[in-house]
Amino acid sequence: MTQILFYHLNNQSLGKVLHRLLERSLERDWRVAIQCKTRSRLDALDTYLWTFSDESFLPHAAEGSMVEEATFHPIWLTIKDDNLNNAHIRFLIDNAEPPDMRNYERCVFMFEGSDLEAVSGAHIQWKALKCQNHELIYWQQNGRNWIKKTSLSRQD
Repeated sequence: MTQILFYHLNNQSLGKVLHRLLERSLERDWRVAIQCKTRSRLDALDTYLWTFSDESFLPHAAEGSMVEEATFHPIWLTIKDDNLNNAHIRFLIDNAEPPDMRNYERCVFMFEGSDLEAVSGAHIQWKALKCQNHELIYWQQNGRNWIKKTSLSRQD
């Protein structure tokens, strides 16, 4: 069964948190798909992953780039629900509409607490997935720490 996680960001940027999660995914030899809702977010994330650090490198490619084959890339950025690089884990950014999650070991919904539309969308996804009897895990940022919760409530 696919493990489904929700990451509620309050104190760190999406890029910083995603960077750490991507590194951990690659350490597990997992291939990654990152699905953004908009092309502008995909482009910004693509640029960020190329420039965030001089000491670290996350090999990736983005849909619409000069790349011929997504299958060669351990991290693939897309706005579509396809799985061109046979990813083990899928990150969904900014309320991107999830694909069939049974094709992944893990799906991760990431949303920023300051974005009320994203928070509302996360609540809708949580309820829908809970009704489908998925095991859901919710992580909320509290200062520098992450708190694991059993539900995503309207107060979060």
